[in-house]
Amino acid sequence: MAQTGKVLAFDFGASSGRAMLFTFDGEKLSIEEMHRFSNDPVMVNGSYHWDILRLFFEIKKGISKTINAGHKDIEAIGIDTWGVDYGLFDENGKLLGNPYHYRDGRTDGMIELADQKVGKKYIFEQTGIQFDFFNTIFQLMAAKEQHDSTFSLAKKLLFLPDIFNYFLTGEMRNEYTESSTSMLLNPYTKQWNYELMGKVGIPTDIFCEIIQPGNVVGQLSDAICEELGCPKIPVIAVGSHDTASAVASVPVTEDYSYAYISTGTWALMGVELDAPSITESTYRYNFTNEGGVCGKIRFLKNIMGLWIIQESRRQWEREGKELSFDDLEQAAWGATPFESFIDPDYHDFATPGNMPQKIRNFCERTGQKVPQSEGEVIRCAAQSLAMKCRMVADALEDVQGKKLEAIHMLGGGIKDTMVTSFVANATGKRVVAGPVEATSTGNAAVQFMALGKIKSLQEARTIIRNSFPIKVYEPQDTGLWNQAFEKFKTIASL
Repeated sequence: MAQTGKVLAFDFGASSGRAMLFTFDGEKLSIEEMHRFSNDPVMVNGSYHWDILRLFFEIKKGISKTINAGHKDIEAIGIDTWGVDYGLFDENGKLLGNPYHYRDGRTDGMIELADQKVGKKYIFEQTGIQFDFFNTIFQLMAAKEQHDSTFSLAKKLLFLPDIFNYFLTGEMRNEYTESSTSMLLNPYTKQWNYELMGKVGIPTDIFCEIIQPGNVVGQLSDAICEELGCPKIPVIAVGSHDTASAVASVPVTEDYSYAYISTGTWALMGVELDAPSITESTYRYNFTNEGGVCGKIRFLKNIMGLWIIQESRRQWEREGKELSFDDLEQAAWGATPFESFIDPDYHDFATPGNMPQKIRNFCERTGQKVPQSEGEVIRCAAQSLAMKCRMVADALEDVQGKKLEAIHMLGGGIKDTMVTSFVANATGKRVVAGPVEATSTGNAAVQFMALGKIKSLQEARTIIRNSFPIKVYEPQDTGLWNQAFEKFKTIASL
C-alpha cells in the first residue's frame, strides 16, 4: 500500500516567506499555500537587522491557519531560510538582540583582515567556501573587532532556521547545510573547524551539535501546542539552507550533465557533487562547496540575482511610480538590446539604495551608453544577469572538463520569463524551468523521506517531475549573444 501523508514547509526568502502544505498521495505531491507574508528587514541606528520575532509570529500564524483549516493530521514541520546569518544566545537561552542582515556594512575590511591573519588560500583549503563579505566567519570577526557586547555575552550561536526550530521545540541544534555556508565547517568531516576558529579569534564553545537533514530536531513544545491548539508535531531538519532544499527538487529523472540555477533575490548556479572539489582552479574561480541533502555537495557560485531588478522597482516606487514587474518586463522588451552591461556582482549593487542610479554610474564609469528609461535600466540588468550565468557556465565546464547539456532553473525567479529566456540565449543551453516553488518542494521532500514515505532523493525527484509543470526554453539568436558576450567580458569577471 502506498505511503500517504501531509507536511508543512516554511520557506523564508529575503523579501517574503510562506507556509506551504504538501499532500502526498503515494505517487504525486500537491501543494496548497496556507500563509504568505512579507519579510521586512529594518534599518535602525545605522545597522540592518532581521525582525526575527515578527518572523516567528508568522510561523505561528502559519501553523494556526493550517490547523484551523482542518489539517490537524500534518505529520511534520520543516523550515528553511537563507544562509550565513545567525543569532547569539546567553546562558539562559535568551536571544541577544535582533540578528544582523547579511547586507549590513559591518563586515567591510574583514576579508582583508582574515587574509592578514591566516591567508585566504588557507581558509579556502580548510572550508572549500567562496569568499563573500557576508560569510558568517567575517560577521563574527566584525563583532569581535567592533567589541559588540552581544558577542562577549554569547554562549550559543544558532543560524536563522535553527533559531526558529529552537523557538518551536526548545532544542538547540545547528543544521548541516545551513552551517556549511558559514565558512567555519570542515567540508570533509562535516563538523566544525575548531582550528580555523582559533586562528581567527572566534570562540569554539558557542557552536552546537550539527544535525543532518532528515533528522528530527524535536517536538513542538507544550507551550506552543497550548498556544496554537495543535498536537505534538515533530520538527524535522530539512535542507535548512534554502538553496539546499531547492537543489533537492531538481526534477531530473535521467543521467546527464546539467547545472542548476536557483533563482530569486540571488541566482545560485552550480552542479551537484558527491564530494568537495577544493583545487587551485576552484579557488581561482571562487567556487563554493556547500552542503546538500543526502550527503551531496552543492558546488556553485553566488550571482546577484533579481535583487537588482527588485531594488530598482523599490526606488521607482519611492519616487511615486507604481510599476509592476510585468510593466517593467514589457518596457525592457522594448529597449534596444546589448547597449550597456553591468557586472551584477560589483560591490555597489550588493547594498540597498538607488539602484537605477548605481547602474547608470557603473555604465558611465565604464564608458558605455548610460540607460535612462525604466525599460533600458531593466534590460541592462536582465541581460547582464544572463551573461554572468554564461560566464559561470563556462567556468563550470572548465573545472569539470565536460560540457553541460542543459540548465535547470528553479524557484520564483523563473516567473521572470525574460531573464529565463535570456539565460538560454546567453549560454546556448536548453533551459528547463520548474518547479516554481522549488525550495518548499525540496523542503517537503526531505520531510517525507524522514517519515519513510519517500525512499530516496532520486525517487523524490521523479515524484516532483511528475507532480509539477516545467517549461523548456531553447536558445535563440546565439550568434548575437555570443558577440555581445565579448563586450560583456570587458566589464565583468568572476
